[in-house]
Amino acid sequence: MSNQQALVIFSGGQDSTTCLIQAIQTYGRENVQAITFRYGQRHAVELERARRIAQDLGVRQTVLDLSLMRQITHNALMDETAAIETADNGVPNTFVDGRNALFLLYAAIYAKGQGIRHIIAGVCETDFSGYPDCRDVFVKSMNVTLNLAMDYDFQIHTPLMYLTKAQTWALADEMGALDYIREQTHTCYNGIVGGCHECPSCILRERGLAEYLESIVD
Repeated sequence: MSNQQALVIFSGGQDSTTCLIQAIQTYGRENVQAITFRYGQRHAVELERARRIAQDLGVRQTVLDLSLMRQITHNALMDETAAIETADNGVPNTFVDGRNALFLLYAAIYAKGQGIRHIIAGVCETDFSGYPDCRDVFVKSMNVTLNLAMDYDFQIHTPLMYLTKAQTWALADEMGALDYIREQTHTCYNGIVGGCHECPSCILRERGLAEYLESIVD
């Protein structure tokens, strides 16, 4: 099995879909797989969008159940009765402790079993919600840890790490996928199709799109 295969951690949102399309263009559709996690998130829209997009793009998708996380942590992203708020330290209560560490771990276990060395994650520390596990230093540390833990040469790629949301939309446009990503992806924390326009995720997405569209008009 070729080492030039890639596994994309895929949620069905704007960022991971951008990464998935970029991976298809980089590695070839036949060499790309997607892995999606069901971890007890408060709405099913994202999972359904992920399934639909993977099918539409002709990419093999594996869905793993990590809902056991609900037994050990509590946050607004996994509790549909909780109001979404931002704490005094700037981190929204939608932050799920350990989520990206678990995602990368399980993705790596799966990737090694498939003979895949390239793992792609759509995390970003430039224009994000303040999540500590979206930082480059965390991803690099996980890359080292996973290589040591499994004695395997993983390469974790984060193509959006230093892009603003406007720049992520620009990348989508360069790949000819802006309209597709705009219409097919879901990022709203409240699970509202088309977005609630109020949660931190919707605000970042819509502000970035507006900035990009203004820049190409100017």
